[in-house]
Amino acid sequence: MSVIKKNSEVLMHFTIKLHDGSVADSTANSGKPAKFVMGDGSLSDNFEKCLLGLEADTKHSLELDAEDAFGMPNPDNIHHMDRSKFVGESKAEVGTIMAFSSPDGMEVPGIITEVVGNSVTVDFNHPLAGQDVIFDIEIISVNNV
Repeated sequence: MSVIKKNSEVLMHFTIKLHDGSVADSTANSGKPAKFVMGDGSLSDNFEKCLLGLEADTKHSLELDAEDAFGMPNPDNIHHMDRSKFVGESKAEVGTIMAFSSPDGMEVPGIITEVVGNSVTVDFNHPLAGQDVIFDIEIISVNNV
């Protein structure tokens, strides 16, 4: 059996659930498993620690506290913008998730949380920040280079 190690390439399906049982995300919806390399920064350090030692062709359920999953909300990730920046199809409506360009040119998702007068509040925290979550995972394959 292939076992997940520090630099393993892992292919897995996952379902992220909240404690009320609702599903926040799942690779089953797209039918495409997630592929990543341990240590590449795509997962939190603690989540990677939970995966170490798991074997291919197995299923597991991992409970992670908010700090260990997507972190706690950071007030510095909440920005107030002028409503005039939202034109055309980019209407400023509460609950809308939009892509914004960061100073380094990367696209960053933000959710509009409030619109008051000419001020639009955008939260750039991960939507699951502050949430304890359950990861149901199915390790499909592990490639150790």
